[in-house]
Amino acid sequence: MRLISINIGEKRTQTTNDKDEITGIYKCPVQGPVQISKLGIAEDFIGSPKHHGGPDQALYIYGEADYRWWEKELGTSLKAGTFGENLTISELESDKFNIGDILHVGEVTLQVTAPRIPCGTFASRMGVEQWVKKFRAAERPGFYCRVLREGTLSTNEAVSVERYTGEILSLIQMYRDYYEKNKSEETIRLHLNAPIADRARVKLEKELSELYS
Repeated sequence: MRLISINIGEKRTQTTNDKDEITGIYKCPVQGPVQISKLGIAEDFIGSPKHHGGPDQALYIYGEADYRWWEKELGTSLKAGTFGENLTISELESDKFNIGDILHVGEVTLQVTAPRIPCGTFASRMGVEQWVKKFRAAERPGFYCRVLREGTLSTNEAVSVERYTGEILSLIQMYRDYYEKNKSEETIRLHLNAPIADRARVKLEKELSELYS
């Protein structure tokens, strides 16, 4: 696999549910070199810090293989960065990954922490009818990563994968379980035992405490 595009978000205004919002989902490819820190790419605009960005969701990654699937599904070509990802990687299929898997991208090391959950902002950017429903059903969410080793990236860097050796929670199971309202204690603890993003951890810890309230 190779890094085929580095994409940086620019500040834009769009209308979602009849309200104007400021977003960084519109990302433009750059050639690099780009510095990757613990918080991702400094120049990448984050429109909603409550839901995006931070050390456990520093970068969003999407795969070229998943893009090719969507092109067939939608009947149109899709450029790198269309889904708002920071890094586009050749051959990558997100449903093959587990939480905790490590990606070595050039001199940078990343760890998978969470799937991308589709939202109204994403739907407005795509302009596809029932987009949130379609994206959820496709189970090709891409994933967020934390940065384990900082460094500089340019396009065409080699990418290798190191599989997580702890208790396995697949990206797709975490994705499916997000929509499950009545998770079992066993399911919640499986998630909490994995190196998931802090936003997800806070939500699950609350769900666990509510089982005993």
